[in-house]
Amino acid sequence: MFREKLNKIWVIVALLIVAGLAAGSEVINWTINYHYVPVGMSMRLRYKGPPLPFLPGNKVSATAGTFAKVDDNGHPLEVGVLENMVGPGRHFYSPFWWECKLVEDFVVKPGEIGIASSKMGADLPVGEFLVEGDLGATKHKGIVRRVFGPGRYRINDYAYKFDVIKSPEGKATTTNQHNGWLEIPAGHIGVVTNLTGDTETGAKKGIQDQTLPPGLYAINPAEQKVDLVNIGYRELSLTANLKTNQNGDLQFDESGEPMIDDVDSGITFPSKDGFKIQMDFTAIWGILPEQAPEVIRKFGNVEAVESKVIGPQIESICRNMGSKVGAVDLLVGETRQSFQDETTEAFKSVLEEKDLSLLYGLVRHMYIPREVRVPIQLSNIANELKLTRDQEQLTAKTEANLREEEQKVELETQRTELETTKLVAEAIAEGNKTAEQTKAETQQKVASIAKETAELDAQAVVLLGRASADAEKLMQEAKSQKFQLAVDAFGSGEAYNQWVFAEGLPDDIKLNLLYAGQGTFWTDLKGFTDVMLGRQVKQDEQNRDYSPPVKPTGTSR
Repeated sequence: MFREKLNKIWVIVALLIVAGLAAGSEVINWTINYHYVPVGMSMRLRYKGPPLPFLPGNKVSATAGTFAKVDDNGHPLEVGVLENMVGPGRHFYSPFWWECKLVEDFVVKPGEIGIASSKMGADLPVGEFLVEGDLGATKHKGIVRRVFGPGRYRINDYAYKFDVIKSPEGKATTTNQHNGWLEIPAGHIGVVTNLTGDTETGAKKGIQDQTLPPGLYAINPAEQKVDLVNIGYRELSLTANLKTNQNGDLQFDESGEPMIDDVDSGITFPSKDGFKIQMDFTAIWGILPEQAPEVIRKFGNVEAVESKVIGPQIESICRNMGSKVGAVDLLVGETRQSFQDETTEAFKSVLEEKDLSLLYGLVRHMYIPREVRVPIQLSNIANELKLTRDQEQLTAKTEANLREEEQKVELETQRTELETTKLVAEAIAEGNKTAEQTKAETQQKVASIAKETAELDAQAVVLLGRASADAEKLMQEAKSQKFQLAVDAFGSGEAYNQWVFAEGLPDDIKLNLLYAGQGTFWTDLKGFTDVMLGRQVKQDEQNRDYSPPVKPTGTSR
């Protein structure tokens, strides 16, 4: 009995110990082992191994520069930092086995890009500077080629360093190279300079022939630089500085020419005959898309092209060619046009050699010394006056010829009107004559047709009469044949007459026989019977065979 109570006590004690241990474990978890990761952060884990030698756990350290290996369930197999980090929420890791560190997420805002650098892996081969692959898949140390756009990224800072590059304030210019978020505006292209080669795409280091069209691009500063080039034509003018008054209006000398303020401004050169000439020149030049990469290779940027090529070449060509021409020739139309054409062609050839385009090269104004210009101007004025007088005489002569021609036109107009009236009258008379002839011919044809119609009507009447006579003849012959056949059928004419007489008697006739013996009455009665029978037969035949005569058809004129 005592033993049973003792066993129960031990069971209760054991349960109490187990409950205490469980409660203590929960207390430890919620106090010592408890870690809370807020939103926007992650927790990096480093497995330290068992705190005491006799406790279970892995004690092998991971290779330097690598993450600790884990099994399929995520349990560490080596001492070291784990690659995967835990996200926001409650987590329980014992500080005796684990080292926990909160790491803030990296946020790339709009208008910024993120550049990652790998701190783990083998060294890059000689000559390479960028690491291929995405985060977690890199095999070398160095800057990752991929550029990270706006967003939130959970970065293990043990393996990667993450930098955010902000876009420069204001618009990108063509005087410097650009990276980060780069906007190429319309009318521009981007000339790309690769700072290193790309084994995947085959791109070589240096300035690329393929340019970037207008758009928005994320450029890795460790991989590429981009030069903006304004495509199209632009203007550069080299002009002399002229004197102006307080109001800014130009000042002119007594000959009406603008006065030079700076004798060394514009393009200055000595003419062939030793006079100092100043001139203005305007070049309309440009860069085409296919020329842009070569321009950047040779000159660095567009501004350098204008300052090192366009301006100096204009001055050099104009000086060299202007020194071969006399001052007077620079004012005369034909020789000046030749100078214009020659300078433009020479300037165009120079620009083509440098992969540039020239649209126009214009010699705008020549400032000739007064001692050369005034005599030429006076001579030109005299020539112009003479030309004016000659032109006035020619105008007067032309006006007289014009009046004479106007009189000729008026006379010709009247003659044409008379001839037209005559032609109209002749046409009307000819028309009336033709109408009358047509009318007479029509009446003649109508009379001829009427005559032919009358002849046809007469022929029709004759034919109808002849046909009626023939028909009557045939009818009478048929009747006689009919009587002949009837007589032949009865055997004699007397028998036929008696039959006809009997047929003509009424049904209610009453016969009274009178006998008179031989004498005149019987004889007369017999003759009377024959006569009556003959009349009755003739009347019956007329009633049966009579038909009204047909009137001949046709038109009688």
